[in-house]
Amino acid sequence: MLPLEGITVVEFAQFMAGPSAGLKLADLGARVIKIERPKVGESGRQIAIKNLFIDNDSLVFHTINRNKESFAANLKDTDDLDKIKKLLCQVDVMTHNFRPGVMEKIGLDYRSVKKMNSKIIYGDITGYGKKGPWAKKPGQDLLIQSLSGVTYLTGNKEDNPTPMGIAASDMFTGGHLAQGILAALYQRTKTGEGAMISVSLLESTLDMQFEGLTTYLNNDNQLPVRAYQGNAQPLLAAPYGIYKTFDSNIAISMVDLPVLLQAMDIETPSEFSEPDSWFENRDEIMKYLALVFIKKTTKHWLAIFDEKNIWSAPIYDYHTLLNHPGFTALKMIQEVKTLHGEVIKTTRCPFRIDGERIFSCKSAPTVGEDNEKINEEFNLN
Repeated sequence: MLPLEGITVVEFAQFMAGPSAGLKLADLGARVIKIERPKVGESGRQIAIKNLFIDNDSLVFHTINRNKESFAANLKDTDDLDKIKKLLCQVDVMTHNFRPGVMEKIGLDYRSVKKMNSKIIYGDITGYGKKGPWAKKPGQDLLIQSLSGVTYLTGNKEDNPTPMGIAASDMFTGGHLAQGILAALYQRTKTGEGAMISVSLLESTLDMQFEGLTTYLNNDNQLPVRAYQGNAQPLLAAPYGIYKTFDSNIAISMVDLPVLLQAMDIETPSEFSEPDSWFENRDEIMKYLALVFIKKTTKHWLAIFDEKNIWSAPIYDYHTLLNHPGFTALKMIQEVKTLHGEVIKTTRCPFRIDGERIFSCKSAPTVGEDNEKINEEFNLN
C-alpha cells in the first residue's frame, strides 16, 4: 500500500511546475484528477519538446501527467462550475497555478473553497508571489532563471549568462509544493483543519541558491565569479571542476590540491602550497592542471584516482549513461501505455519505500477521459 492511498487531489495546474507536484503525489498513491478545458485540455498538451507528440499530446505532457485522471469542465459555465464545487467539497487537496486574481473571479480562491470544505489543503503556485511589481508577470522557467541570478553560476567566466539546461525552477517549485502539501496533510491529522500552501517559482529558485545568496550577503556583497575554464561551482576552490583529457573529459570533486597532485605524480608548485590560495588562484591552478590532464586518457586518470580514493567521475551523455551497468541497476526506466495502445518509455518515481521501487503503468489521460466515472462516483450530476 502506498502512503497517500485514499487521498484525492484536484489539480487545476498546467504546464510544468504544478503538474510535476501532482505527479509526485500520484506516484505516492494519491488519486489526482486534472480539471481541463473541454476538447483542448490544458495548454501544456501542446507545448512540445523537439516537436514530439503521442496521441496528439506533446511527449512532455505525458512525462508529467502520467498516473492521473482527467475531468473536462468549462469554468465559465455555471453548471460545470457547480460540479467542480461539489467535487471540491469531497476531496483532500486542490492545486492551481493561475495568475493572482483568476481564482477569485470564479469563486475558487482559498477563502471560498475553505467555506465549502474546511479540511481541504489548498496549494497554489505563482511566478513571483502575489504582491509586488512582478506579481502579474508571466512566470516561466527561463524568465525566472534569468531574473534570479542563477544564470551567472553556470558556464565559464567569459560565457554569456547561461541558464540550466533543464526546467529547474519548475521542478524545484513543484517539489516544494508537494512537500508543503504533505506537511499540511500531516498537520490536518492533528488539527482536523486544512491549510493553504503557497509557493512561487522565484522563491523556489532563490532557495535553490541558498549557498550563493548566503555567501553574497555575508561576504561584503561580492558577486560570484565563474572559473575561467571548467567551472562547476563558482564558490569552491580549485581543483573542483571539469577538465579535458586526451580523449574526453573528467570531473574532479572534493579533494585537497596536494593530494590530487601527488596522485598525478607531480609536485605542488610553491605558489599553490597554501590552502588559502586555492580559491584566490583558482584559474591559475586549473590551467596548470589542464596541461597535465590533457596528456592522458580519462580511463588512465580514473584508474589512478579510484585506487587513491579521490572523488572523480567521467562525463557521460545520455547514450553512455543509459548503457552503463550502474544505470541499469537502478531500474529507473518504466513503460506506460496510452489509451490507444502507444507505449512510452519514461522515468519512474525516484522514491523507494521499504526498499521497493514505485512503478506506475498508467499514462497521461485524454481530455475528459474520466468524466463519466467521476460524475457518478462523486454524484456531480
